[in-house]
Amino acid sequence: MTLAKTIALPQVQMRRLGFLLFTLFLFACAPAARSQDAKHEAQLRTVRGVILDKSETPVPTAVVFLKNLRSNAVRSYIADNDGNYRFSGLDPNVDYEIHAEKDGAKSVTRTVSSFDGRKDIVLNLKLEKRKA
Repeated sequence: MTLAKTIALPQVQMRRLGFLLFTLFLFACAPAARSQDAKHEAQLRTVRGVILDKSETPVPTAVVFLKNLRSNAVRSYIADNDGNYRFSGLDPNVDYEIHAEKDGAKSVTRTVSSFDGRKDIVLNLKLEKRKA
């Protein structure tokens, strides 16, 4: 055997050992990452409610807009036949604005504050005719 081959063999073994240790490290960290994901999911919030008209009657198929005030991203939801809407998976560290619209009527814009510690927030939105 040449000197180069005798030196190269331990280097290959060291690389394999390093790869093995790195792989074991990743497996050891995986449960901690999963628990952090579960903890983050447990902190996510939901905003839900009913769209109502002036006489407190549910309004089907109204469009509800939810605006993330950090990113300015807007999500929309079409209320079901009973006027219900629901936004889930909301970041608890972000403020949101929410309002509903249908056939020229609009609700007052409400704010969902990051300081509100509730995980399930119920906001019923009342539509009012726009003034001409």
